[in-house]
Amino acid sequence: MNTTHEVFNQPAPLVDYNLYETNRPLQDALRFNAPQLDTAALQQLGVALGTAEMQNHARLANVHTPQLHSHDRQGRRIDQVEFHPSYHVLMAAAVGAGLHGTPWAESVAPTLGTGVSPHVQRAAGFMLFTELEPSMLCPISMSYAATPALRRNTAVYADWGPKLTSRDYDPVLKPWRDKAGVTMGMGMTEKQGGSDVRANTTQAQADGNDAWGARYRLTGHKWFFSAPMCDAFLVLAQAPAGLSCFFLPRVMPDGTLNALYIQRLKDKLGNKANASSEVEFVQAAAWLVGEEGRGVPQILEMGTMTRLDCALGSSGLMRQALALALNHTRQRLAFGKPLIEQELMRNVLADLALESEAATALSIRVARAFDRAGDAHEQLMARLLTPVAKFWICKRGAGFAQEAMECLGGNGYVEEGGEGVMARIYREMPVNSIWEGAGNIMALDLLRALRKGDVAAALDHELAPARGQHAALDRLARSLPLRVEAMASETEARRLAQDVALAVQAALLAQSAPAAVFAAFCDSRLGGDWGQTYGSLGRGCDFAAILQRALPH
Repeated sequence: MNTTHEVFNQPAPLVDYNLYETNRPLQDALRFNAPQLDTAALQQLGVALGTAEMQNHARLANVHTPQLHSHDRQGRRIDQVEFHPSYHVLMAAAVGAGLHGTPWAESVAPTLGTGVSPHVQRAAGFMLFTELEPSMLCPISMSYAATPALRRNTAVYADWGPKLTSRDYDPVLKPWRDKAGVTMGMGMTEKQGGSDVRANTTQAQADGNDAWGARYRLTGHKWFFSAPMCDAFLVLAQAPAGLSCFFLPRVMPDGTLNALYIQRLKDKLGNKANASSEVEFVQAAAWLVGEEGRGVPQILEMGTMTRLDCALGSSGLMRQALALALNHTRQRLAFGKPLIEQELMRNVLADLALESEAATALSIRVARAFDRAGDAHEQLMARLLTPVAKFWICKRGAGFAQEAMECLGGNGYVEEGGEGVMARIYREMPVNSIWEGAGNIMALDLLRALRKGDVAAALDHELAPARGQHAALDRLARSLPLRVEAMASETEARRLAQDVALAVQAALLAQSAPAAVFAAFCDSRLGGDWGQTYGSLGRGCDFAAILQRALPH
């Protein structure tokens, strides 16, 4: 029988490979920032996340999206969100890897600053997991950020702290004491305010005291309330002394549901496996965390950690998009040879590889600052580089994903098959730039950071190890302290964030990457030997060395 449907020149999917072992830029970033780190757990995680089985779970969790069940069949409110079983498999894997709370475990926290690097290790694991499936990491990230803030209510933390660092995942809504592990979310923004949380109208009315301290009743709403099936939330509400932070559990100690009512789930561009919702509180029980009127500073502290995760998430997505593009172009033949051997395609792929490695280097550097919170320089770097990394890396994500998709052509644009992951990556990219403060909020946060200590001297110290290694980097490094001291106006804030990011990325690559990567990055991003699209590197780049380093095999 004759057939016209012979399938050939279609690349095999990128599957059953070790995400960690094949990511040399991540390995070098870890060696530079945490040289004593035991990477055995990351090796195991890399193997698990690269399997066909886990890739299928990621696909199913996005195809079969969360469903809201507001009432049971008898008409009683239940306010529950149903997830596909694959979502729970992914959540169990992320919790089992400690991505939600390892740095806060009692066995780890007392040793911070003595050579142990739990934030760096957790950051690397978070990046690896993002390559598999990013959207369900939202409750993982919020649990990570909320746990230390909860310490301001010692009674609540005594009960909930050990369960927030447990590696057991239990999706069932029931009292905290009946669960081996719990997760936490956050509720900050309201429809009239968005990032301007001071405009919140949710009211907190004092309701006495009990074993968890000062109890309140909250009445109001939240416009973006992600992961509403978490066991508890930190939320903002207006108390008599001003905007304050409260601990609000889904299930009350007596087993009844708290008065948190899910109005609807958001229909989002991407982030499909994660449930984001609108909720109302009607005299919901909540307990004060910290002091009345101190809600904004507490939110800023939590925001620093979730913003790190935004940068890590975009970096992980970049790496996965690059890996898919490299896997495709190595196998796909066009005009008589593999795409990766075509001169223009090599330029595009090498350019993407530079961007991906620089994002990885900066993200892991920020995580290192979290591990050394007792060091004055690292405190300034955490305050300065977190908004910078979140701004720049996340801002670069969508364009990166589009260019990587073009490397696959039409195969990258469709939703099915292994290469269909590229479409999911493209839809996911904007969320990290928007969530936890969009670009302008990050640029303004950078200006606030400039007022905290001698930032100019700290930045000069950070860039010093790369001094004299590239003329373009030297020029930029000399100018930045002066611009920082001048306290740039809001009009200049985005440009300053960009330039700080590029300078620090270059300095990090000078210390952790091969000479070919460092030179090409500085020539293009700092020296002007670059166009306005990816794939416009100068002919002097060592394309072979850059591509060989980036290959996912």
